Amino acid sequence: MTMSPEEILKIIESHERWLQRKSGGQRANLSGCNLADFNLVQANLQSAKLSGAYMARAILSGADLSYADLFCANLDGVNLEKALLLRADLRGAFMRGANLAGANLKEADLRGGALISGNPAAPATIIRSNIGQSDLNEVDAAGANLSGTDLSHSSLIGATLEKTLLCGANLSGVNLEGANLQGADLSGANLSNARIIGANLTGANLSGALIKHTQFQKADLHGAILENVDLSTANLAGADLGASDGRGLSRSLRDILREHALWIREQGRGGSRAQLAKTDLSKIDVSDVNLSGADLREAILIGATMRRTSLVMSDLSGADLSGADLRDAELAGINFAGANLTGARMAGADLMAVELKGSDGQPTGRMWPSNLSGCILVDADLTGAKLDGANLKGANLSGARLGRAHLRGADVDGATLSDAQIAQAASKPSPS
Repeated sequence: MTMSPEEILKIIESHERWLQRKSGGQRANLSGCNLADFNLVQANLQSAKLSGAYMARAILSGADLSYADLFCANLDGVNLEKALLLRADLRGAFMRGANLAGANLKEADLRGGALISGNPAAPATIIRSNIGQSDLNEVDAAGANLSGTDLSHSSLIGATLEKTLLCGANLSGVNLEGANLQGADLSGANLSNARIIGANLTGANLSGALIKHTQFQKADLHGAILENVDLSTANLAGADLGASDGRGLSRSLRDILREHALWIREQGRGGSRAQLAKTDLSKIDVSDVNLSGADLREAILIGATMRRTSLVMSDLSGADLSGADLRDAELAGINFAGANLTGARMAGADLMAVELKGSDGQPTGRMWPSNLSGCILVDADLTGAKLDGANLKGANLSGARLGRAHLRGADVDGATLSDAQIAQAASKPSPS
């Protein structure tokens, strides 16, 4: 139904009287009306009936649509900048390419809408709310229900989504830089190629979410739930997975370790490899944990406690383990190339070569040596450590303690290592 601007204006004036409880006022009922391209800047349509209305490209910046019924309305390309949509019913609404920058969507309902036909035998048609490719920067949608909503490729920079329901939502390609997602429910959501840099995800539920090439740099994941999540392609550089449970393990990190343990147990057929490259894990305690094969490239593990930890064939190249406690750790075949182990305690650690196995699980006879090339081991304690066959090319062992250490066959070409240190060792390295 198409209406003239004059008719619309009269309806809004009557609606305002209704809101003020004045005589002659009537609640606006614009359901199914064609309001495309209308200029309704700062209009007061609080609690108005707009279900099924066609409002494409309408200008509603600063308008008040709180508690409004916008069920299955078409709001494609609409301008709702700084509009009020508190507790608005937006189930099944189409808002592709809309401008919602600075809008208030607190507790709004954007779930899929069910359309029931006149035929009692016909099943209801579920229409998914669509806000794809929209501008939602600085939007406040705290407590809103966006379950199943399509937000793909939208911009939500600095958005407030605290305790927002986003389970099953399509967030592929969205920009959530600096957004507040504290306590949000993102279970089963599609976060592939999303930018969640510097976002607050403390206590958020990401169980079962699709994480593919997702960027979590410098994001706060304290207490986030990451059950059944594959982080193998995610970028967690500088992400905070801390929060103490007595050992420095957060809920999110425990989930990652559990998935990694399953990955080891099922030989890659189940679970997922721990992908913690560039992650800040300072002062973490993972003693007695099996992290064999984990990706910890350039991870920050300053002061970490890793006693008896198994890191067989793990990649810690470029990692910072200064002051870490790795006593009696299983480090066979590890990659420590370029790592900083200044002052690390590694007494009794096993850095021997590991024998490779074929796809059938049988030994191949080939050995994979531990790689400590270019590693900084200044003042490290390697007392009794097993370094037979290790690659120590260019490593800096100034002040390192090598009493009773095993260096048979180790390659120390270009390493900073004194004759006095070698004399302390139980066995000698290969001649340079």
